[in-house]
Amino acid sequence: MDNKKNGIPKLRFPGFTGAWEQRKLGEVATRVTRKNKNLESTLPLTISARLGLVDQISYFDKRIASSNLTNYILLNRGEFAYNKSYSNGYPFGTVKRLNRYDKGVIPSLYIAFMPNTIFINSDFMEMYFETSLWHKEVSARASEGARNHGLLNISPSDFMDIYMKIPEKIEEQKKIAKFLEDFDSLIALHQRKLDHLELMKKGLLQQMFV
Repeated sequence: MDNKKNGIPKLRFPGFTGAWEQRKLGEVATRVTRKNKNLESTLPLTISARLGLVDQISYFDKRIASSNLTNYILLNRGEFAYNKSYSNGYPFGTVKRLNRYDKGVIPSLYIAFMPNTIFINSDFMEMYFETSLWHKEVSARASEGARNHGLLNISPSDFMDIYMKIPEKIEEQKKIAKFLEDFDSLIALHQRKLDHLELMKKGLLQQMFV
């Protein structure tokens, strides 16, 4: 029997058994449509596949948002946004959580949503969207072959209709998320060490060669 096809992962923390549940995104998250009517935020955000939701001005070195931000979606820390624009290595766009700022605004072309923490751990959801597991679901719902100015043609309701498999117990979700977050921290630590060694080598080369 193929346990993975039956919703049981090959690798699992001790103490957890049974198949993961199949739930629609709209069952474990609520779409965010609030507008920035009162200009609660004047910080336009963009989604970077590598950096997440970041300040548009810092990322592009210029402001590309409209001067009128009242029709933008107001996003709070911990909420997610889906950018339907595809890029190299990200054929189905990217989903990122707002982690850097308390709030910001995003274009209405993005699809925003917040996790229902009764059913899903926010950190687990963030890690889930780092995988490619949701790509097949988006592909099945997007209009075949239709891309409008580089945007995947999928409606907000269809996106919220995608299926995802999640552990029934929040505690298992938390353990998975914490393990992967620790792994990310380890990678970042070694990257800093690598950067330092490369700078050291560069300095030695400049001193040792005439």
